[in-house]
Order: sequence, then structure tokens, then C-alpha cells
Amino acid sequence: MQFRHEVKHEISKGDLIILRQRLRNVMKPDCHAVNGQYTIHSLYFDTADDKALREKLDGVITREKYRIRLYNHDPSSVHLERKFKHMGLGYKNTASLTPKQAQAIADGDVEWMSRSDDAVILGFYTRIRNEGLKAKVIVDYIREPFVFAPGNVRVALDYAIRTGMSCTDFLNPACVTVPIKDAPYILEVKWDSYLPDVIRDAVQLDSRRNAAFSKYAASRMYD
Repeated sequence: MQFRHEVKHEISKGDLIILRQRLRNVMKPDCHAVNGQYTIHSLYFDTADDKALREKLDGVITREKYRIRLYNHDPSSVHLERKFKHMGLGYKNTASLTPKQAQAIADGDVEWMSRSDDAVILGFYTRIRNEGLKAKVIVDYIREPFVFAPGNVRVALDYAIRTGMSCTDFLNPACVTVPIKDAPYILEVKWDSYLPDVIRDAVQLDSRRNAAFSKYAASRMYD
């Protein structure tokens, strides 16, 4: 299990413009980016009493959450992700899903998962059965990702965050999302054992601050 350091900061639109230029000078765009960016479309899951949401809002240092995600509106490649966080460290497991499987999960049809040989799918199924995890909210946003090989560094600029409110029909294009009011721009930095000085210098901003902002939590405020 390879844990990675993860740091998030809220930034302004002006900060984003400055960072974008700096990062282009020292890092490469992610290979999956189209014209330097891609869209992320996620469906988040939680218990009936909103355990994941409460843990985030209460600042619990060890947390786990599940989501289904696709990129650039391409339903042919869907991912089930388990995200585990402990203080400033994070770890993510991923399993591939077919569109039919993703839609089944969103609809609450999960018995097929018990017959899977994938550890992430089986783990998710166990949480569904033991804790009653259900689809809660769709979250969309735009990401500008940059990579740097030394330290396995990944820097992302996230913005235009939108919520599906009560709609959880993940693959339905008619499921409309709306902008989250006053959503900030987010700088996210991830690395393995060390963060190279050239990247540390590039992301320095006097105005930045640690972000308690959660895309999932902000989207749930519209329930």
C-alpha cells in the first residue's frame, strides 16, 4: 500500500492564472488532459446517517469514502474508487466498471458484486451490506492536471464545481448539475516520499490557505 502526501489549498482566480503559467514552465500536462484539462464526473456514496459527510465536517483524521467516476463525459471507461485518508496522507484503490455495472450500482442493484473477484468491488459490496451505503450526490468539476516524474508529483487546479443536488442517475445526460455558490478554486498537490524544491517554489502563494473545503460536503449542502 503506497500512501501519498496530499495537500489542498483554496486559491483565487488570480492565483490560478499565476499558478497555471508557473506549472506549465516546470511540469508536463497529464497525458489524459485534452487542451490541458479534463472534466470529472463523480457519484459519491454515504450511509443513511451520512457518516462520511460527518467525519469530513468534524475533521476526523482517518476516513474512507467510495465514489464512481468518469472523465471527459466518456461512459465507456468508468472507475470505482476507494479513497482512504489518514491525516495528510492518502491512498486510492481503483476498479474498472462497465457502464451497465455503474448504472446498476447507482440504481441499488448490487448483488452481482458479491460474485466479483476484484477486491475493491468486494470491499464496496461489504460496506453496502454492512453499513447501508447508498448513492448520495453527483459532483462535477474541471481539472487542470500537471505531473513531474521526480517524487511522482501531481499538481491539479480544480474549479467550476457543480452539484447534481438530489439526482444520482450517474449516466443520465438529463441529470442536470448546477454551480455551487461561492465555490473556490482549489490547488491540490500530491507526492510520494519527497516534494522537489522546484515544485515547492512553483506552488508558493502568499494568499493561499489550507482548504477545509470539500467538493462532496459542499454538494450535499443542496440536499
